Amino acid sequence: MTVAADRQLTALSELAGLVAGGASRRSQLATATGLSRAAVAQRVDLLISKGLLVETGTAATERGRPPLTLKLASDTAVVCAVDLGATHSTVAVAELGGTVLAEGTENLDINEGPEAVLGGVDEQIGRLLAEAGHPAGHVRAISMGVPGPVEARTGTVIRPPIMRGWDGYRVPGFFAGRREAPVLVDNDVNMMALGEYGRRPATAHLLYVKVGTGIGCGIVSGGVVHRGATGAAGDIGHIRVPGHDDVLCHCGNTGCVEAVASGAAIAATLRQAGLPVRHVADVVRLVAAGDPLARRQVRLAAQRLGDVLASLVSFYNPDTIVLGGSIASLHDDLLADIRAAVYRRALPLATRTVAIETTVLGRRAGIEGARRLAVQHLLSPEGIGQMLAGTGMVRGAGSGAATGS
Repeated sequence: MTVAADRQLTALSELAGLVAGGASRRSQLATATGLSRAAVAQRVDLLISKGLLVETGTAATERGRPPLTLKLASDTAVVCAVDLGATHSTVAVAELGGTVLAEGTENLDINEGPEAVLGGVDEQIGRLLAEAGHPAGHVRAISMGVPGPVEARTGTVIRPPIMRGWDGYRVPGFFAGRREAPVLVDNDVNMMALGEYGRRPATAHLLYVKVGTGIGCGIVSGGVVHRGATGAAGDIGHIRVPGHDDVLCHCGNTGCVEAVASGAAIAATLRQAGLPVRHVADVVRLVAAGDPLARRQVRLAAQRLGDVLASLVSFYNPDTIVLGGSIASLHDDLLADIRAAVYRRALPLATRTVAIETTVLGRRAGIEGARRLAVQHLLSPEGIGQMLAGTGMVRGAGSGAATGS
């Protein structure tokens, strides 16, 4: 790609991002970018002709000819967001501006393997598109979160702990020949982090910590997910907690925070004490019922997790930490001890403005993050370049994307 072409795509991406952010008139785009009205008109007309933007209606003015209003396309452009879990798949068909047109959740077993699971997801997408009244050709991007580590550049699952048969599987490749749209794949916690970030306009640097059966973390800075060199950033579940070298983790090491502070770890401790606990949901039920031993174990887990988060606060200096996952619903028994550990161990400069709170999206964080990632890609220079070339490049989620809807 030439330098001039690269600049053109960057300019188109900037204009599309401004419209996504609320700019509705060409004059506003000219003021924000410094481009001439003629240059703005040329670029906007191109985006309209390719079906990314539409210009309809009128905006009220005191005098003169009322200008048309720009917005992201809705009649001919949608994205498909997928939240794939160990036992479920949630799929949503949404407009580029965020309105969900159709959504559904179906049960599955992730250990049936990629071909069976992704085949079911593809059928689910087809049914929901029909429900939303959109043909397959209107899909501009498919974005999927999966419950395991993902090599970001290619969307390849790497040594997942709970996805039997998926190691080394390139998820986007399944859709080649089935869907023309680009397919984006990322770890489910990264999707949740991006979803929560989008609901906090005052936040610049966010850590999303999922505390459920296991423990994971998503990192978002300036609207962009930080994945690291190979997609392994945020794998905090295997940070060592001193004083627990007798506790074996499934990774083979001892003393991992996931082995001593996750929902599964709490459940195992309560079972050993004779309580009727099989799943993390049973832990939540006992705490909600006021069981003193269950509450004690949750508080101990919070203190251990808080010690780990204190180190992350000193290293990353976030302005917001969001707790999600099934254990996060016990916020009254969780937040106080986590905050105490963070404020006790991290330096005051790092903790002075940090907010530690629970999720506002709950179980919808993953699907909202997947939708947001799809729109980010479409509005990025790369996504617009694919659109102009008329190609549906199937890829992972690791390439840079402009901050979108």
